[in-house]
Amino acid sequence: MAELLSENEIRDRAASLTDWQVKGSQLQLDKKFADFLEAIAFVNKLVEPAEAAGHHPDISISYNKVSIVLTTHDAGGLTQKDFDLAKIISAIQ
Repeated sequence: MAELLSENEIRDRAASLTDWQVKGSQLQLDKKFADFLEAIAFVNKLVEPAEAAGHHPDISISYNKVSIVLTTHDAGGLTQKDFDLAKIISAIQ
């Protein structure tokens, strides 16, 4: 099981992420697209990296808005796995 990060470790890692917010024991990214099709296309691009990492985000879609939440459920909070996947997701256009 992945090890929980300390508050200092979370703060340090979060500083290197653009557009992500730490909300309690989760990382959250909210993105807005031109329309529903662009939002779904973006979500579809998340499948392969999430599967490769063995770490799956919680995803909410509302027309052209996508909300992605990362947390390591079995560890009960944020771990390095969350920040690694957040960096990958940030690079997806």
